[in-house]
Amino acid sequence: MPNQYPYHIAIILDGNRRYAKQKNLQSWQGHEFGAKKVQELIKWSLELGIKQLTLYTFSIENFTRTKKEVGHIMSLFRKYFSQMKKQKKKDMQEVKINFIGRLSLFPNDIQKMMQEIMKKTENNQKLILNFAIGYGGRTEIIDGIKKILQEKESGKSERFKDEITEQKFMNYLYLNSEPNIIIRPGGEKRVSNFLIYQGAYSEWFFLDKLWPEITKQDFINVLEEFKSRERRFGK
Repeated sequence: MPNQYPYHIAIILDGNRRYAKQKNLQSWQGHEFGAKKVQELIKWSLELGIKQLTLYTFSIENFTRTKKEVGHIMSLFRKYFSQMKKQKKKDMQEVKINFIGRLSLFPNDIQKMMQEIMKKTENNQKLILNFAIGYGGRTEIIDGIKKILQEKESGKSERFKDEITEQKFMNYLYLNSEPNIIIRPGGEKRVSNFLIYQGAYSEWFFLDKLWPEITKQDFINVLEEFKSRERRFGK
C-alpha cells in the first residue's frame, strides 16, 4: 500500500522500566520486552509501507543510570546487534540500519558491531531504520556546529560563502530527514531532547500505553489519525 501512510515516523521508546515494575520484574527485563517490541514494529512498518523509522533507543543521559542497569542494556545491545549482523530473518534483509548519536561513548566492541551493521545493510532499500543511540538533540546541534567550524578551519568552507541555511545546516546533523510523526508512548508529554531540530513541524502523538504494550492496531490508529490532521507548517 505505497504512499498510504507517512514516509518517516520517529518513536521515543518510553516505559520499559515501568512495564517491568508493573510485572514485578527487574528493570533490565523491561528493556528486553522493549527490544522484542522493536522487532514487531519493523514487521508492521514493512507491511504498511513505512519508509523510515527513527527510534530513540538510548540517550546520553541514560549513561548515568546505575552501573548494573547500563551493563544489562549493553548486553542487550550486544545480543540484538549480533543478530542484526547475521541478518538471517528475511524481513531484516530489506532494512538499512543506521546508528545516530555519539557512538564513541559506547564500548569498543559495540562500536565495531554498529559500524559492521551499517556497512552490511547500506544497500538495503525497503526500510531505513535509524537507532538514536548515545543521542541528545542539543548535543546533535552542538556537534553539527563543531563540524562546520572544523570545515572552516581546514579551508573547506566554500559551501558557506553565501549563507548558512536551515537545509545546509541539517547536512551536518546526525539525521538529515524530518519525521512526519513523532510518537511518545508511556503517558509522558514532553519532547525529552529528541529531534528538536528535525521535529520542528512533526505531528506529535502521546500514548498512555507503555512501549512494550503497544500493538499493531495502536500503531495503525496513529497513522490513521495523522491522515485526518491539517498540517499548516506555521502558515
